[in-house]
Amino acid sequence: MPVVKTLTLTLTALGVPVLSALGAPLLTAEEATLPAPDTAGWRADAATLGLDPATASPREVAEFFAALNPAQRTALALRHPEVVAALDGAPASLRFTATSALRRSADQRTFLAYDPAGDGRAVEVVGDLVNARRIVVIVPGSDTTLADFDRGLGGVARRAPAVQARTVADAVDDPGTAVVAWLGYDPPEGFGKAAVREDRAEAGAAALTKFVEGLAVTNPAAKVILVGHSYGTVVIGLAAPHLGPTVTDIAVLASPGLGDGFHTTARLWAARADSDWIGWIPGIRVAGLGHGADPTGDAYGARLLPTGNVDGHDGYLVPGSLTLVALAEVIRNA
Repeated sequence: MPVVKTLTLTLTALGVPVLSALGAPLLTAEEATLPAPDTAGWRADAATLGLDPATASPREVAEFFAALNPAQRTALALRHPEVVAALDGAPASLRFTATSALRRSADQRTFLAYDPAGDGRAVEVVGDLVNARRIVVIVPGSDTTLADFDRGLGGVARRAPAVQARTVADAVDDPGTAVVAWLGYDPPEGFGKAAVREDRAEAGAAALTKFVEGLAVTNPAAKVILVGHSYGTVVIGLAAPHLGPTVTDIAVLASPGLGDGFHTTARLWAARADSDWIGWIPGIRVAGLGHGADPTGDAYGARLLPTGNVDGHDGYLVPGSLTLVALAEVIRNA
C-alpha cells in the first residue's frame, strides 16, 4: 500500500480528518516553544552583570554564578526565581531554592524548573543530583502537562512523570543515581496535527540538549541516561546528534520513531510491547509527517529490552515490569 494512503488511513483511524491530514493545515509548521520567563526585572537588576538568560550557554551561566559569593547567588534566586529556575548551568542547589520560592510549598521535593504558564513546565529530581555518578532523564510523551505531572493523564498514576521517576529510582536502588522527570517541553495533545509532526519535538530537542549541557557543566563526572516514552522518544531522537559524550545510553519505550536524522554514539535500547497500540503506527516519514522507522526493528541496531509482561502503551515503567527490571540493570551498568 502506498505510504501516503497508509498514513491517510492511520490518521483517519486516529480521528484526524483526512482533509487536514493531507492538506495545508497539517503541513504548516506551528509555534511549539514554551513561553520563556519574563526577564524584564532580571535585565533591570544591576547585579545580573549583563547575563542574558535568552542567549547564555550553560557554561556562561555557570561562570556567571561562580563569580558571585553564596549570599549574592541566593539573593538573585529569591529576587528572580522564575529566571534562575530556568537557567541550565546554574548550580542545582540554587535552582532548588528558586523553584521552592515559585511553588510555595513546604514539601521536600526538589525541582530544577517549575513554571505554571501555559501547559506548564516541571523538572523534578529524585535523588542527589549534585553528587550523582549517573543521572537518568525521563522524557514523557503526548498529553503530559503540569496538571498531570503528579497524578497522570486521566488520574492514571503510571502515566505521571513524577511517579515514573520514583519508580525508576526505586528499581535502580542506588544512592549514586539521580532520576529526573523532565517536562521541559510542550508535548502534543491527543492524536492531532502536533502528534504526527515534529515541531513540538524539535523545540523539545533544543531544550533537552541545553538541559543535558547544563548537567555536564554542573556535574561533569556523571553519566547521563535518557529514557523516552512515546512522543518523548522523538524529542530524544532529534536531540541525539547534538548530545555530548556524557550521554552513554538512550532507552526508547513505545516509540513512534526517532525523527529525521537520528544519530548517536550512545548505546541505544528499545522496547515495544505486543499489546501496545503504537505498533499500529506506520514507521514512515513523508512530507514532514510521521517519525520514521520503528526503533525495535533493524534500522538503528537497537538492543531490545524485554516486554513480556508489559500491558499496553503505559505499562513499561511500572513495578515488576520486565522492561523496568532490565532498564534498571542498564542504568546500574552505565
